[in-house]
Amino acid sequence: MSATSYPAGAKDASRPELDRVYKKVSRRLIPFIFICYMISYLDRTNIGFAKLQMADDLGLSGAAYGLGAGIFFIGYVLFEVPSNLLMTKIGARRTLVRIMILWGLASAATAFVTTPMQFYVVRFFLGMFEAGFVPGILLYLTYWYSGKRRGAAAASFLAAAAFAGAIGAPASGAILQGLDGAAGLSGWQWMFIIEAAPAIIAAILLPRFLDDRPRDAKWLTPAEKDLLEKDVADDSRHQQHNFKAALRQPRLYLLGFIYFSLLSGVYLISFFLPTIISKLGDFNAGMVGLITGIPYIAAAVATVWLGRRSDRMNERRWHIVGSISIGMIAMVCTIFTDNAVLSIALFTVATAGIFAAFPLLWPLPGMFFTGTAIAGALALINSMGTFSGFVIPYISGWLMDLTGNLNSTIVLIAGIVLLGIIGLIRGIPAQPSTEEQPEILEGSKAR
Repeated sequence: MSATSYPAGAKDASRPELDRVYKKVSRRLIPFIFICYMISYLDRTNIGFAKLQMADDLGLSGAAYGLGAGIFFIGYVLFEVPSNLLMTKIGARRTLVRIMILWGLASAATAFVTTPMQFYVVRFFLGMFEAGFVPGILLYLTYWYSGKRRGAAAASFLAAAAFAGAIGAPASGAILQGLDGAAGLSGWQWMFIIEAAPAIIAAILLPRFLDDRPRDAKWLTPAEKDLLEKDVADDSRHQQHNFKAALRQPRLYLLGFIYFSLLSGVYLISFFLPTIISKLGDFNAGMVGLITGIPYIAAAVATVWLGRRSDRMNERRWHIVGSISIGMIAMVCTIFTDNAVLSIALFTVATAGIFAAFPLLWPLPGMFFTGTAIAGALALINSMGTFSGFVIPYISGWLMDLTGNLNSTIVLIAGIVLLGIIGLIRGIPAQPSTEEQPEILEGSKAR
């Protein structure tokens, strides 16, 4: 008998049925958490559009704006772990509902700041309230997916960032332009109020779509619950108390740095693309939103296409390298042109390449860490990568004040991404070698 009490060969015999159950789970869970992440990403990055108006209203310099944009991630990183610990005690649904309501309220409150200091405080609280969302979802996926399937589920969830821009950019531009001055409020104030509402609505709907554990899911039959729980438990049973072993692995920190490098490009685009577009011509806020939506639409298409191609070929590393390289080369080329049409085309290629690459990183940790180790590994990698959200906006704003443009920042980020590419190629094999698997993947046996 195996560790899951299957007779010999029974587990293989149940594989088609198990695949069917996982597809059912994905159809139920992934679309809703995908939408929730779209809302989350829009609420953290829509200040890129608000800057077109609020910078003058609040007297924000480039460095002050960058600090406000980035301070979100200080609160985010500080409260990730406490939020996940609370989630293990009170359950996923209560945790996620609390997170989404509070971040929605904080996002709406941004509409009423009148000084840079108030802006910093609200952004910090927004990060603090939203802190547990991504790591919480990553932890939540460990309840529903075995280690070998979890990376693809996480990548599908995080691909929503590109779609958030594709939908949010035109919407934000339209609100800025169409509601500016309505009821005595500026367009940027209306944008924060209106775009905060979906988070609260989604929080109210969340209990109807998400269950804490497979055992609680009324949409699964008893047989499906048993099969799913046995598969997830079997994966964890072989890998108990293994995160301490994972912490001793340099590859864990290398993956964190690679994610930092990938997100550096993502956050440069997210927080500064509307400003860049506005300087390419005499565009009003509505036009800036429509034009900014073009790169994000391309990114959404590229993310879906590259993800499917990567899944079909069962290859991640070179897909990441190729996509991010194309994106950063296009980004660097924008330095050497003043032509508006060519610049928009280059930013479209850059956004598509950069955004399509970063979700593909998430299947990689599953090659080296599984069971209880993968939950901690995913949280640590996410925290390390997310810290770029503080570093990049602040440096970008400071350099923009100093030089009048983002060219120096683009070169700096290109260098960071290059280091990430080198680390990925040299330090992450296509498949883990059998020599390194026992310490990471079979830590329970080693003890």
